[in-house]
Amino acid sequence: MIEGPSLWLFIAALGLGTFGLRFVFLGLIGDRPLPAWLLRHLRYTAVAVLPGLVAPLVVWPAATGGALDAPRMAAALVTLSIGYFMRNVILAISAGALTLFAGLALLG
Repeated sequence: MIEGPSLWLFIAALGLGTFGLRFVFLGLIGDRPLPAWLLRHLRYTAVAVLPGLVAPLVVWPAATGGALDAPRMAAALVTLSIGYFMRNVILAISAGALTLFAGLALLG
């Protein structure tokens, strides 16, 4: 564990870094229109965040000690397939969740 003063210094540094990142967009250029090339890149931010959060849970799940397992891979494939072909995020997430729950119930 990190001792008291070091922990608070680390928390303060993270807070300042977070504030700085937000200030660049909101404080410095918040009243001006953003360039088209930047808006085009920012449009993909939300699409990139979800796979970045989910991929480690599929490839190295803590529930299995980091080993691949069939229910999680099946759920990921179902989610990707439905999301790609149907272009419906809610349906893809719901089908993936149902596939995961069914796979865990059947295969353990």
